[in-house]
Amino acid sequence: MAITLQQHKKLNVLRLKGVIDISSAAELKEHLLTAQGLGKEVRVSIKDATDLDVTAVQLLWAAERKAKGAGVGFYLAGPAPKEMVAALSEAGLQQFLMDEFKVPVKAE
Repeated sequence: MAITLQQHKKLNVLRLKGVIDISSAAELKEHLLTAQGLGKEVRVSIKDATDLDVTAVQLLWAAERKAKGAGVGFYLAGPAPKEMVAALSEAGLQQFLMDEFKVPVKAE
């Protein structure tokens, strides 16, 4: 498991690698708060993630809601395994998948 944050001029990229579960929830939350606190678009790369448990999905959902409320873009970037995309879609999070999924969320 690895979570890294890369800060760029116009956006922040959070990269998830391996299994992201309850044991990495505090680290994921910290990185999401940091990324969003900078007021830039946030992209979360899930292409190297092998599994997201319910805790990770809840944190991503909360971050997406916070971004939407702040008028900042928030996206999940893939590609991701079909099973992961299906699980995110079943959780109602398909609206913020992008890249290969071509369904970005725009902050209103």
